[in-house]
Amino acid sequence: MMYCIALAALLLASPLAGMAAATQPAVPARVMIVSIDGLRPDLALRARMPHLRGLMALGSYSFWAITTDVAITLPSHASMLTGVPPEKHRITFNSDPPGPEPRYPAVPTIFELASKQGHTTAAVAGKSKFRVFDKPGTLNWKFFKEATDDQVASTAVAIVREHRPEVLFVHLPDCDRAGHQFGWGSDQQIAAIENADRALGEILNALDDQHVLDETLIIVTADHGGAGRNHGIGNARFAGANDPRSLRIPWIAAGPGVKANYDLTLDVQLKIHTEDTFATACEAMGLPLPHDITGKPILEIFQKKELLNAAP
Repeated sequence: MMYCIALAALLLASPLAGMAAATQPAVPARVMIVSIDGLRPDLALRARMPHLRGLMALGSYSFWAITTDVAITLPSHASMLTGVPPEKHRITFNSDPPGPEPRYPAVPTIFELASKQGHTTAAVAGKSKFRVFDKPGTLNWKFFKEATDDQVASTAVAIVREHRPEVLFVHLPDCDRAGHQFGWGSDQQIAAIENADRALGEILNALDDQHVLDETLIIVTADHGGAGRNHGIGNARFAGANDPRSLRIPWIAAGPGVKANYDLTLDVQLKIHTEDTFATACEAMGLPLPHDITGKPILEIFQKKELLNAAP
């Protein structure tokens, strides 16, 4: 009982109160994907993350989603934003693109598909290597620099307030940095996770101020987890292959037509992969899915699948 009272107070005090109270449209008109770099699911539950928990109360979620087998930042994010594994998108490096020529995924990103359909797009990332997503003609607004979560959030807030992009990707880097410096699950990383939640709240506030929060499908997830001070099979010092501490990621979706407070693991057959983020966002926006993608739309999040399928 006390938990329910506390949760109600939390929602009323947050930008999500408007989403909860408003009459939402049947299908999303916008999508925002937020990736908290290195956020291992159990740490998201351990840390104080009121905005994330508010999204869970209003949406559908799993803490058993799966990232790519390599479980490192750039390849995993490329899969998140293209719907295919690294061997198909060919972003197999995890640094600024090698060589003098720019490198882009070998398949379309959500930004490219959205741009072709006339939607505005933006990406804000706290690591410069995310320039691999800056394919000419696909992003209206962008920020790819070595930056803190606070700097990323302030930039994303400015873009939302000035432009209200219809497809927005936000990458918060500090949880991963704290993991590499102090260890996954350290007090310092927990503090970074809690600050990432504050950054998320600032962006939600901006959407609310611009009166687009209740028409936005919000997906909050991560690219990988970690253990010790490392993650993924791309690191020689960490035996990350098939290690659930690297491979498991949170996956939370909230927005128009999404089931409230729904644990997706109630469907025992449902397995969520990072490629499904791309497919779900595209399906919600009515973007045509490439025929050869690996990801699938997670239609189980929606109250009425037929409404989504009928969306333009």
